[in-house]
Amino acid sequence: MDLSLDLDAFALARDAADPLARFRSEFLIPTHRGQDMHYFCGNSLGLQPRGAQRAIAEELNAWATNAVEGHFCGERPWMHYQSALRDSMARVVGALPSEVVVMNSLTVNLHLLMASFYRPTKERPAILIEAGSFPSDRHATASQVQFHGFDLETDLIELQPDGPGGTISMAAIERVLEEHGHRIALVLWPGVQYRTGQAFDLAAITKMAHAKGCMVGFDLAHAVGNLPLALHDSGADFAAWCTYKYLNSGPGAVAGAFVHELHARRPDLPRLAGWWGHRAETRFLMAPEFDPADGAEGWQQSNPPILAMASIRASLELFDAATMPALRAKSLELTGYLESLVRKHLEGVIEILTPAEPTQRGCQLSLRVIGGRERGRALFEYLADNGVLGDWREPDVIRISPAPLYNRHTDVLAAVRGIRDWAST
Repeated sequence: MDLSLDLDAFALARDAADPLARFRSEFLIPTHRGQDMHYFCGNSLGLQPRGAQRAIAEELNAWATNAVEGHFCGERPWMHYQSALRDSMARVVGALPSEVVVMNSLTVNLHLLMASFYRPTKERPAILIEAGSFPSDRHATASQVQFHGFDLETDLIELQPDGPGGTISMAAIERVLEEHGHRIALVLWPGVQYRTGQAFDLAAITKMAHAKGCMVGFDLAHAVGNLPLALHDSGADFAAWCTYKYLNSGPGAVAGAFVHELHARRPDLPRLAGWWGHRAETRFLMAPEFDPADGAEGWQQSNPPILAMASIRASLELFDAATMPALRAKSLELTGYLESLVRKHLEGVIEILTPAEPTQRGCQLSLRVIGGRERGRALFEYLADNGVLGDWREPDVIRISPAPLYNRHTDVLAAVRGIRDWAST
C-alpha cells in the first residue's frame, strides 16, 4: 500500500472520533507557510497553553493591585501558591500531595536531593547511572562523586546498553546490582531514556536496588506528563523532573520534586536547608533553628517565583481536565499508528530504536535515519522546511513525539508522508 487517500480518510476519521480532540484548541500551534505546523517536540518544549498568558496576567494584576499584600489576599495568595499546584502535580505523578513540591530547576533539585540521599561511605561510595545518560545527569552525578572525594573511574558506574537500539534490559540492571550493589550508595535512573525513548519499570528497579541497600532516585524529565506514574507506590526515595516538556509550562519553567513520605520527618537525614523549607506555621517567627516542613516542601529553599509558576497552573488545569489515563490511551494509539506507518512504508529508510512493546515507551519514537549523519540531517531539515518539526539528536536520530493533548493522526501521517517524499527524491 502506498500513502494514499485511504490513509487520509482513516486519519481524519480517528481524529473526528477522538474524545480529547477539544484540547488541541487550548494550545497555540505555530504556523508554517500559513498552515498549522506538525509539531512533535513536546519531549523538548511543549506548546504554550492559551491559558498561560491569562494566568501570568492575573498574577501581574495582583502585584499591581495588592503589592506586598498579594502574599496574603486575593484568589490565590502567594504565600500558599505552591499548594495550588501541589494536588494537581501529585495526580500527574501518582504521589501523595505532601510528597510533591514545585521548585527550582531539574538539576538544582537533583543536587539538593542527592545532598540528602547520596551519603557515600568508603565501603559504599558508588552511584549507578545508565551509559549515555542525559549530560546534565552525568555532570551532576560525577560532580557529586568528586565532591565527596571519591574516584569517577570506580565510583560512577555507567551501565552499558545490552538491547537493540541502545536499550537496557531489566536483566542487565539486575546483573549490575548483583555485582556492585554492595558498593552502590545511590541508583539514579531515568523514567524514560531521552535518546532511545525506552521507559522503565520504576517499582521493579526500586525493589531490586533497595534489596541491595541502595537509595533510589529517578530523573523523570521525559516521563512526567507522558506516562501514568505511581511514584508513591513505586517506593522510590526521591525523584525530580522539569515541567517544560510534556507539562507545557514554558521554557526554563520551574521544576518538580518528589520525596517519599517515609522520609517526611527524618531528623537523621541531612539537607541543604533554606528558609522557605521551614515549617510554615513558625516560619515568620524568624528563629535561627531550622524546623523543616513535613514532606517534600521541607526541601524548598527560597520564596517561589509566582509569575513563573502561573504558567504551570494553566497547564495542570488541562491535565486535570483530560486525566492521565485518557491521555495515555490516546498516546498508545497515536504512537502505535506512527510505528505501524514507519514499518509499512519506510523500510530501508528509518530504523526505530525505541522498544516495540508499548509498556516500554511513552509518546516518543526515536528514528535512526539509515545512511548516516549527512542523510539524517538532510531529512531533518527537509521535514522542518515542510512544516514537520521533530527533534534532532546526534549523530543520526530524529525523535518524533506525538503529544496527545495537541497532536493528531493527521499530524503523524504528514510526518511519515514527508519522510517518504524525501526518500523518493
